[in-house]
Amino acid sequence: MAEGFTRHLLSNLLDVFSAGIEARGLDPYAVRVMKEAGIDISNQYSKTVSELGQMQFDYVITLCAAAEDNCPFFPAKHGIIHRGFDDPGELASGETNEQEILKHYRNIRDQIRKYVETLPIVLRKRTSQPSSDTK
Repeated sequence: MAEGFTRHLLSNLLDVFSAGIEARGLDPYAVRVMKEAGIDISNQYSKTVSELGQMQFDYVITLCAAAEDNCPFFPAKHGIIHRGFDDPGELASGETNEQEILKHYRNIRDQIRKYVETLPIVLRKRTSQPSSDTK
């Protein structure tokens, strides 16, 4: 979802690459709630950080709660920024009603959108400060 919002809202400012510790496939509920927000992520695919190779990044932004502890090291010119979000699939795992499942996905989608909208300010501040990890 973050990749979709970043591409949609900030493609004139940022090149975004999204990857995780393991490829899990594209979540159909994520596709659905993003479509509700006017963004088609159905052509995105789940990839691992190893698929990014030796790319150099200005920033590495981790978004899942476990990423801070489990992600491999990435060299980033201006550092690593961690902003953890709950996994909507995990939040919805006990739900049996589709509307309740979608409620979790919509909630996390909206939180991610708000965060992505702040990225230009967050990154501008980071660029003007010495590199250090934020939590």
